[in-house]
Amino acid sequence: MHNPLHIGIDARMYGPRVGGGGPGRYVEQLVLHLQKIDDRNRYTLFCKRENFGDIPLPNKRWTKVVTDVHWYTLAEQTVMPRAIDKQKLDLVHFPHFNVPLRVRTPFVVTIHDLIMLEQPWSARATTRSRIVFELKRLGFAKTLRHAVQNARHIITVSNHAKNQIIHRLNTSQNDISVVYNGFDIAVPKSANTKQTSNRGSSILSRIQTPYIFNVSNSYPHKNIETLLHTFSFLLADHPNTTLVLAGPSNEFQDRLKEEAREIAIPDDRILFTGFLRDDELTALYKNAALYVIPSKVEGFGIPPLEALKNGTPVAASRASCIPEILGDAAIYFNPDDIESMLEAMERLLTDRSLKTALLSKSHAVLARYRWDDAASQTLRIYERSVS
Repeated sequence: MHNPLHIGIDARMYGPRVGGGGPGRYVEQLVLHLQKIDDRNRYTLFCKRENFGDIPLPNKRWTKVVTDVHWYTLAEQTVMPRAIDKQKLDLVHFPHFNVPLRVRTPFVVTIHDLIMLEQPWSARATTRSRIVFELKRLGFAKTLRHAVQNARHIITVSNHAKNQIIHRLNTSQNDISVVYNGFDIAVPKSANTKQTSNRGSSILSRIQTPYIFNVSNSYPHKNIETLLHTFSFLLADHPNTTLVLAGPSNEFQDRLKEEAREIAIPDDRILFTGFLRDDELTALYKNAALYVIPSKVEGFGIPPLEALKNGTPVAASRASCIPEILGDAAIYFNPDDIESMLEAMERLLTDRSLKTALLSKSHAVLARYRWDDAASQTLRIYERSVS
């Protein structure tokens, strides 16, 4: 058995407080489950001042270091390498592609997707000018290639992403492991508290039922604009249906609000909720008539799994990794075809036997994604990468 390792984890994106999105949830759950299963190695977590108090330390083998540097900045390239190398680690894990170019410590990197490489410039694809967008993409490509070429090992979250990395970045399949994100199929304890019940009831009181639900950051690859147009047609036969879109407010969401007005979706038939707590999201998942994920590109896709866990059927895009993750527990549509999306949504609204059949398959799908398994596989990768 090897000597205990000193492992660093870049936890600046940890949790929802700092806006780290999917990678933030990933590193949060990875840390919490490594704390449960690893009783040998030492860990140092690099975090921001803002999320420092959110990260528990279960014993003396776990420490935290404030590295108050935002991602994708010049300081990330200058301050982070010094902070990491100072700790004299055996290995550091970057949970996103943004590995500082000058870091000397051996590292493992998780690459969730290649969305930035796949997204061509257009006025709707970005809030930036074409020149700024292309410069940003060049920086992304350089950082990504550095991460891939210099990592001791690469982790990714789907076979779809693995194949993309191999073919687009000329990487050996032996250097990449697929470790599916975990998914806790138990209902959170907080969902039973009075506070949760009150918050859930409050958000539900703002919504007319039945409603169709989606959670996303509104970025163009999420394809919410096509969902809006599809919903406008659906209202012809289902005029009492509401579309509920959860996610943080941003410039892309402002564009969607304007688009909804332009295509004359009534104000009382669409709700942009803004950021919601987990317990509020649980209430919305549980009471939705259906969940729809129209994305053209995804890294993994936790929200439709949340819907299945809460007994809500899913209509999903037949694109990217989505069919790989959801398997036979969803009904699929072409994300570029409004008629295809409309048909899938209408079938779930009207066909009770279809809903029952899909949900009967959901438990087996959800059981494939366990954070304990993800943490165990990741720990083995750490140990192999140092030996």
